[in-house]
Formats: sequence, C-alpha cells, structure tokens
Amino acid sequence: MAVIFNQSTVEAERNGDGVAIKHLITPDRVRSDNVLSDQLQLQPGAETDFSVGANDLSWAHVLEGSAVLKSAAGEHKISADHFAFLPPGLSARIASEAGATIFRATVPDAGRFDANWDAAALNYSCIDWTLEPVLDSEFDARQRIYLVTPKLSGTRAAKGEMIIYPPGTEAANHHHEGADHFQVILKGSATFHLNEVPQKVRAGDTVYIYDNERHFLINDGDEDLVFIEYFIPGTYETVWAEGAPICTWSPTGKNIKGGKPSREIAAHSSPQAHVRSDV
Repeated sequence: MAVIFNQSTVEAERNGDGVAIKHLITPDRVRSDNVLSDQLQLQPGAETDFSVGANDLSWAHVLEGSAVLKSAAGEHKISADHFAFLPPGLSARIASEAGATIFRATVPDAGRFDANWDAAALNYSCIDWTLEPVLDSEFDARQRIYLVTPKLSGTRAAKGEMIIYPPGTEAANHHHEGADHFQVILKGSATFHLNEVPQKVRAGDTVYIYDNERHFLINDGDEDLVFIEYFIPGTYETVWAEGAPICTWSPTGKNIKGGKPSREIAAHSSPQAHVRSDV
C-alpha cells in the first residue's frame, strides 16, 4: 500500500556546519531501495558536500531561499526557479549566504534501471524550469512541465515532471506497471484516491506509490495544487481504468511566465511521454 507522510513529522539530523537534513524516502520507510530523498536546511552562511556516488544519479530543487551549487562545471546560483541534474561521480558542494531549503533525490546504483546506462555520458545541468515548455491537458486546466526525461538527462533510469492542478481539476484513475513513483506536494491540498480509498494530502507531503497501485488526484481545494513527480525507472506502462480517458498533453507554445519556451514539444498522450524523442 502507498506510503504518505509529511516532512514536518521527520526529525532532522544536525551537524556543526549549520546544516540540518531530513531523510524522507528511505528503504525502511517505503520498503524499496529504488530512490532516496532528503530535505536539507542550510542556515545563513552554511556550506556542505553535495557530491554524487560513482554509480548513482541525483537531482535537486530549491524549495525556499537561494543557494550556490559549486562543481567542476562552475558555480551556479539556484533558486526555486531552478532544477539541477547531478550525474554519477559529480564532486560538488552547496552553500547559501542567506539560508535555503533544498529537496534532493538520489537513485542508488542507477544503472540497474537503464539497459543502455553509460555513466560517463551523463552531464551536469542546471536549468531554469520556468523557461521550459508548458503542456496543457486536453480535458481540463492541468499543466505539465518536464524535468527529467531521456532528452534532458540522457538516461531512462528516472523520469519526472512538475504538475499543476488548478482548483476543480482531476486525473482519471490509472496505475503504472514496471515502476514505482512518488510525488512531493509543494503547494496546496487535494484528495488522493489510492486503490479507491480517498486520503487528504497537503503541502509538505510525500506520496510513494508502488507499481500496480491504482490512483488519481482531485484538487478539491481553493488554490493551485503544485507537485513534483518522479518515476523510477523512467520506462513503464500506464494502464487506465476501464472507460477512463487517456490524457493527451498539448503544447501551449509558452513557458510558465507566458514567454517563448526554451524548446518545443509536440502533443502526446501520457503513456507516450517516456518513449518520445522530443520530450
């Protein structure tokens, strides 16, 4: 059965460098070693190691504040508008002058999830996700922005996106075969139906869903529901409930700020997302 917990219920470990870390997704908590996730709180002036294991891959978002990510690729100032993809073996540090809260996910031994795994071919990247193309659901006002895809990351070990549900929107009931996945609720609240059992979720929640578990979200709140969602591995089959519509995502020709996006993506259905070359 899916696991739901809020980051506020997880005790932080502190070190002498002004850094507190909450271990969110752990093998003990979710009974799986597909992925780990952490939330780091950097006090003003703090700096800490942010390296990646030789066989792992990782990615990070800033939830609050701003930070500087330092590696051989240079120094990149990152804020809530940025998404960082961290390849295997990256030696890096992260620092914050004014303080920051960072979300980080790591896939240990990531090559087990990609038949064409080539760690040496994966590169560090730091993008402004607010410039990425926005896709609209053909059924309602939901929006999707891709963050981890084969085109963007160079691997099929993971796939991920940011999704926005305005009030009153919902997905159709479905399940996935061949991958676990998880959502981190960044903003808002909603009712999450898991195997036909409704459960309330809110900002700060992590929802970890195993393959073959039926699920869908309804934003029955009064503000946008915003969450990040990741699949491990990034190749899987989506199976819709009998009679449920298969959602198609159509390009808006814009980024989330209303300007021209950094690239173009053609319309496609959700099941096609992990096999298309333009995504």
